[in-house]
Amino acid sequence: MDQQSKVGCRTELSHEELRERIERNQGRLLDAYYQIDEVYQPYDAKWPGDKEGRALLAFVNHANMTGFENPCMKPFLEKYPQMVNEKGYLGPIAEGDLFEQQLSGHSWMLRGLCAHHERYHDEESLAYAKEIVRGLFLPTRGKYATYPVQRDNSTGGVSGSSVGILNGWKISTDIGCAFMSIDGLSHYYVLTKENEVKDLLDEMIEVYSSIDKEKLKAQTHCTLTAARGMLRMYGCLGETDYLNKATDIYALYIKSGMTLTYQNYNWWGRPDSWTEPCAIVDSLILSGELYRITGEESYRRMAARIFHNGLASAQRANGGAGTDSLVTFSQPFLYQRKFEAYFCCTMRLAEGLQYALKHREMLYAETGGTPIKDAYGRFLDGDILYAREIRENGSEGELLPLIKYFRTDTSVTDTLRQRIVFQE
Repeated sequence: MDQQSKVGCRTELSHEELRERIERNQGRLLDAYYQIDEVYQPYDAKWPGDKEGRALLAFVNHANMTGFENPCMKPFLEKYPQMVNEKGYLGPIAEGDLFEQQLSGHSWMLRGLCAHHERYHDEESLAYAKEIVRGLFLPTRGKYATYPVQRDNSTGGVSGSSVGILNGWKISTDIGCAFMSIDGLSHYYVLTKENEVKDLLDEMIEVYSSIDKEKLKAQTHCTLTAARGMLRMYGCLGETDYLNKATDIYALYIKSGMTLTYQNYNWWGRPDSWTEPCAIVDSLILSGELYRITGEESYRRMAARIFHNGLASAQRANGGAGTDSLVTFSQPFLYQRKFEAYFCCTMRLAEGLQYALKHREMLYAETGGTPIKDAYGRFLDGDILYAREIRENGSEGELLPLIKYFRTDTSVTDTLRQRIVFQE
């Protein structure tokens, strides 16, 4: 993606927009699906710990942003000891083959518990996290080099699924999701400084950094989440290898994992897929943190473009988040694919909003007042991407900034199409 030269006017990210986004997401998380009678998945869930961890993390995110405490948060932790197995984690006891969706899901469980401990300074949440690390993760040491890289990488849905056993792994269509755990384990390490956890993280980071993500067609969300964990380790220890590996992933993502609307390909090299707000949030945080670490303006500008353009359509009017079309040279239309990925992206959005609120001052957009065609054929006014709405009769409307779906009635967004790449 290009980095245009600076232009004249600086437009701050408004408190009003953030407040409205936060309130809508906060309200969505009051739905019964996120409350105590439904928040825990069945014992045999496809992604043990995933929904539970994302929900708890989102509750803490909102408490951090506004002080609002979701009514599920306290009973969630009270019920937690009743829901785990005898080893201290959710789902079946891991025996034999490594269940990568269970590892991935418990990365979010670690994130939620660690975030809760950071805010409330309670001992219970950190103790629960320790049980997950001891019971589920540490027994996987020495096994990541066997992760299958020769595999069918042409299937998968919005919610990934297990597709068989290979090399001792119960593999997922969310390719690479085992390495999502770099995020949760790094958060735990920052709080505990346990050497054996660092050893496990170093093994996972070394292996995943050596894998060709494009060839594997890895999921971008899994990969960007892993990179955030690498940056967390750099922030904790100052070892430049972590920074270098995260920077390499970022550069690969900008080169071949990002669409022309500053959103993401769900999988590298899969133009038949869709965007995923989870990954858009990851890319926002990764860009912003690289700017905060290095001071390089290109990272800040990319973070601003991701927020103002990539998240324009991702958040829906009900406060949740859903998937959109991939905008490419051969497919220039931005439109809604799945109204809401309520089982992951709606919860994940909360951390993106928390990050934007905390670092609002760096997410300003620079504009000059006139949209200009860039090297990709897009029209941008500085950092703001423009498009034409396609009317019912097939004609095109005037050139305008991307429509913000969270402020637009679903009767409009359900059929809305915007043309991004122009041949005119």
